[in-house]
Amino acid sequence: MKVSVNKCVIAGNLVRDIEVKNIPSGMAVGEGTLAINETRKGEEMTVYVDFTLWGKQAEAAGQYVGKGSAVLIEGRLKLDRWENKDGQKRSKLSVNGDRIQFLDSRDSQPDQGQGAAPAAEAGQGADSGEDDNMPF
Repeated sequence: MKVSVNKCVIAGNLVRDIEVKNIPSGMAVGEGTLAINETRKGEEMTVYVDFTLWGKQAEAAGQYVGKGSAVLIEGRLKLDRWENKDGQKRSKLSVNGDRIQFLDSRDSQPDQGQGAAPAAEAGQGADSGEDDNMPF
């Protein structure tokens, strides 16, 4: 029996604001990097993980969280491969996010004015079928 599961959950702090753009179809795409801090044998380590969000998830993240915000991202691992200009083969593992959850409370986030989204609101719509338009 052959079994494959590609599911990951990561939580950490945004290294910078999420960059949101629209692809030609009009769908929003958000890209960012998460810093995940851990301590092993008394040594502090930080792992940086790039991620991509799509549609309403990208729009909400771009609007409601920024550099330093604590977030949780659920998604799938994605491996990109390419050759650089010197002909060396390169690869990069990232997370193709299906859902983002804001972990900071409203009180700990920078002043965003009225209407800041609660943490759970960003996760709504992840299974609404909007992901059917993804270009891959």
